[in-house]
Amino acid sequence: MSGYLDHVHACNRFDPTRFRPLLHGAARIGWLGAEAAAALAAYPGVFDVRADAVSLVLGDADPARLTRAVDEVVEDLVGRGLVSKWRNEFFEVAARWGDAPLFELDRGAVSFFGVRSYGVHLNGVRRDGVDLTLWIGRRALDKKVAPGKLDNMVAGGIGAGHGLPGTLHKEAAEEADIPASLIRQAIPVGAITYRLETPGGLRDDTLFVYDLDVPAGFQPRNTDGEIADFRLLDAAECLRLVETTDAFKFNVNLVLIDFGIRHGLIGPNHPDYLALVRGLRQSG
Repeated sequence: MSGYLDHVHACNRFDPTRFRPLLHGAARIGWLGAEAAAALAAYPGVFDVRADAVSLVLGDADPARLTRAVDEVVEDLVGRGLVSKWRNEFFEVAARWGDAPLFELDRGAVSFFGVRSYGVHLNGVRRDGVDLTLWIGRRALDKKVAPGKLDNMVAGGIGAGHGLPGTLHKEAAEEADIPASLIRQAIPVGAITYRLETPGGLRDDTLFVYDLDVPAGFQPRNTDGEIADFRLLDAAECLRLVETTDAFKFNVNLVLIDFGIRHGLIGPNHPDYLALVRGLRQSG
């Protein structure tokens, strides 16, 4: 693969005709493939499976009751080999960002149900004169997703109860040992969205992106075993790797393309400029 736009297309492989909406009342909260919908027909007390949609039968239940009911289904799906548990880490499910959560779902089942998940990605920026450099991590080889690939200095999913600022501070401390006094200087610079069909279902992801200027003496240090090492690379070299290789984790490519656009490293003279700008936010 080569070219920025190839990475954008790779993260937006989604054919809605292959999926049925998952509904909570009138609100769509997920997307289910044919096999996933068929599997849920075994749980009529929780899901109403129809040809055009799948609805939560307990839609009027309080979040705690609905969480328990759905998690019992997930446990059974795990036993059937259809879902993999994710260390019992839960994500909040809501119809849209900012709404009160309807229930919590084990992270390992998020793609199976095609619910939107949220994460944070932090660009660790060092300014050496006029040159921009970025702290880049290399993912540990035992990671479930993209082992050994290059990554942002900090990235992680927003787990239930943590919220956006809490996740940013938590992941910054765990992944790069960034002190609270420094991470408070991180600047929110936008969000990236994509929908990607996978063998396990649909990834419907929103990444909240931050830039953080770090001082010359700062050295990131991983504390949770998820990052093998860090390196300082010219931003232009990062973009060269994005454009010509698959060295980075799939969605980190999008974060770095966005960085390049915002900092003028990918300019309007690039033939794919407008397609890239649109492609980073294809789903709402």
